[in-house]
Amino acid sequence: MRKSGVTRNVEGSVRELLRYMGEDPRREGLEKTPARVAKMYEFLTKGYHEEVETVLNKAVFTERYSEMVIVRDINFFSLCEHHLVPFYGKCHIAYIPNGKIIGLSKLPRIVEMFARRLQVQERLTQQIADTLYKHLKPLGVGVVMEARHLCMMMRGVEKHDSIATTSAMLGAFRNDVKTRSEFLTLLDRKMGN
Repeated sequence: MRKSGVTRNVEGSVRELLRYMGEDPRREGLEKTPARVAKMYEFLTKGYHEEVETVLNKAVFTERYSEMVIVRDINFFSLCEHHLVPFYGKCHIAYIPNGKIIGLSKLPRIVEMFARRLQVQERLTQQIADTLYKHLKPLGVGVVMEARHLCMMMRGVEKHDSIATTSAMLGAFRNDVKTRSEFLTLLDRKMGN
């Protein structure tokens, strides 16, 4: 398989990084590391090459259901744009249909698409909520994300047990305290708090 110019450039950069660290990129254990790293980053950032319409794949359906739909504990992995180290956790999504529902498997796919980009958790949370709000036109959308950030755990303050929580509330989830409370209470009950 032929390598693209981008792949060759990434491999060359990784070789230089290894040299900068004081390593010999030609030694047996590191010889294939540049290629492995290039392939890894291609996978970890594949969200840049995905489009919402393709991910949805026409899986928005007309339905007269108008109660809250919640999908919780969607696992995700992303890369912190500040240090290029992972952050990972769970995403919880709720929406109240307004004549349209989405195939449930599409919610994790939307999370994955945005998570597989260089991110900050706050933007990631908002992108998921905005996308659902735009494409479903629901009465409301709520997204809560909980994540552990290796940039905080491995370096800097080195706080191993810290969890960052972010939320994005649109429509009824923002404007109606009862709706928001119902969502957060259901999440709290599930999490055992």
